[in-house]
Amino acid sequence: MSHPIISPINASVYMEIMNLLYTEAYYLDNGKYKEWLQLFTEDLSYRMPMRETVEGVGVTNIANDIDFFDETKRSLETRVNRLYTKSAWVENPATRQRHFISNIYVEETENINVYKVRSYFLFKRSRASTHTIEELFGERHDICQKKEDGWKISSRTIIPDQSVITTMNMSMFL
Repeated sequence: MSHPIISPINASVYMEIMNLLYTEAYYLDNGKYKEWLQLFTEDLSYRMPMRETVEGVGVTNIANDIDFFDETKRSLETRVNRLYTKSAWVENPATRQRHFISNIYVEETENINVYKVRSYFLFKRSRASTHTIEELFGERHDICQKKEDGWKISSRTIIPDQSVITTMNMSMFL
């Protein structure tokens, strides 16, 4: 069995992309949603396909025909703008949340300013005075681009490890 040759990524590129992902987590954890939106390109694809439970070894368990959500930057802007109004009852009072990002792997593409990025995430959230902690975890597949105004994310596919999502709602951003 042959293994693919893994080419090393320039350390400064890796650190810049890692900083982008950690900045994103900081913005989300601190309610800086408008700043968070600026980390994405205008043609963003932001989706979370469903995970299915299937039998067999080596078969895919990611649904190709149904998503928990399939968003654009415009639809994310609508969701974010709503958070700054009184009608965002799901965030009143505001939830306390943390995004933990790890296992960041950066891969070159044919374009020297575009990279494929894979990372693991753990999302935890608590609400009001309840003792219940909600969590979601899995893997993210991003396309990150170096633009004139800095690094941006142009595509994100979020692959949850759970086939049944146990959070009260899907109002979070991952």
